[in-house]
Amino acid sequence: MDKGRLIIFSAPSGCGKGTMLAEILKDERFRVSVSATTRSPREGEADGVNYHFLTRQQFEEKIENEEFLEYAQYCDNFYGTLNSEVDFYLEKGIDVILEIEVQGAMKVMRKRPDALSIFIAPPSVGELRRRLKKRGTETDEVIEKRVAEAKHELAFAMKYDYVIENDALEVAVDDFFRVIRAEQLRSDRSAERMLQIMMSE
Repeated sequence: MDKGRLIIFSAPSGCGKGTMLAEILKDERFRVSVSATTRSPREGEADGVNYHFLTRQQFEEKIENEEFLEYAQYCDNFYGTLNSEVDFYLEKGIDVILEIEVQGAMKVMRKRPDALSIFIAPPSVGELRRRLKKRGTETDEVIEKRVAEAKHELAFAMKYDYVIENDALEVAVDDFFRVIRAEQLRSDRSAERMLQIMMSE
């Protein structure tokens, strides 16, 4: 059985990555890695499903024990990807999607250079701000902090293998699957199949 592929999936807050992933994960070839975080759960979020919710002390203990593939601080909270969460599914041949912010993505790219990286961009900063306000879950001050962080993250987009603009959900999801298909057809991933063709009569 072939190992699964690690897919880095990043987007500024409010870009609709959660909605995109809900559509992508209807395909059983993919599994999203559940990140650990020190932030409080939002309404409707469940521990072990949306995030592994940890205290700051628990998170720091896991850092000391080198249990994270990556971790970073974002808007005053820690977020991290547990090695065990990723490797379990890769060994089963399932592609694992890491939904992580830019700081973490840069670390994973260095540690796992074979990972496929995809950045999801908003159609404009104005639309991003509108989407954040539509949530109705954060103050204007927090929203502006997230918009400022988004501008910073957008500067890193070109370090990713692919950039997908999420203006229309259906188009963005289709673009994701086009990227996956293109990667499957790369010559450096087709050696075994080419050998089979050459040996066939």
